[in-house]
Amino acid sequence: MQKNNHTTVARSGIQSVEVGYGLIAAMAAAPGPLMLRDVARAADMSAAKAHRYLVSFQRLGLVAQDPQSRYALGPVALRLGLAALSQVDAVQLARQRIPQWLTQWGHTVALAVWGNHGPTMVHWAAAPNGVHVALRLGDVMPLLHSATGRCFLSFMPPDDRNASTQQTLLQAELRAAPASTAPRTPNVDTLVAQTRQAGIASVQNTLIPGVSGLCAPVFDSQGHLALGVVTLGDSTRFDATADGALAQQVKRACATLSADIGYRPLDA
Repeated sequence: MQKNNHTTVARSGIQSVEVGYGLIAAMAAAPGPLMLRDVARAADMSAAKAHRYLVSFQRLGLVAQDPQSRYALGPVALRLGLAALSQVDAVQLARQRIPQWLTQWGHTVALAVWGNHGPTMVHWAAAPNGVHVALRLGDVMPLLHSATGRCFLSFMPPDDRNASTQQTLLQAELRAAPASTAPRTPNVDTLVAQTRQAGIASVQNTLIPGVSGLCAPVFDSQGHLALGVVTLGDSTRFDATADGALAQQVKRACATLSADIGYRPLDA
């Protein structure tokens, strides 16, 4: 009997903990400290009930009260958040979601991070009926002629620790382009502006004939470009338009992943 009771408790949870979390979530979502009535309203409970929870949270250091009697997250909440962020592996989280993305998008999915020599493929999952592409893990993508490269070129913040290396690689790529391909080499400023406006990088038959691709950015808690999520396929069946349905799906997936690893846009 005792075992069954434990099982029931484990399944049902502790309601008071879940109720109290509503207050923590309300303060986490607020732009600044809140008065008691505002915290209670956001958590959908009475002020008296909210106050009892807040007193306990203050004792634990999860909540702090300022001289104006406003409430905000406390030092323990900060330490918990930092500990969680330190344990986050963006690539690992993305890999866990790839099976779902393969089902939703119906095209090959890959992950890329910034390596010593530029945007580098670190994971690859082919769709069941996807196009065969002769790319390998560890391959470095060009900045101008691949969706992956354009993503890193466009969304890496100017103050990123790798920004100077990126510019060095870009200049080398421009110098190495043969004169015969000059008309097909995009204007860098225009390319970056268009990609940023679209929120996703796109190529059609640019790097590999007959293959088109999209790559959207994933940002970490510091606003750095953590990785690029790539999807590609046969150009005859792949919608590479930056405002198409597939692009919207990829952007939503990357926005969710960014939020899950701690990123908060400045205008959020």
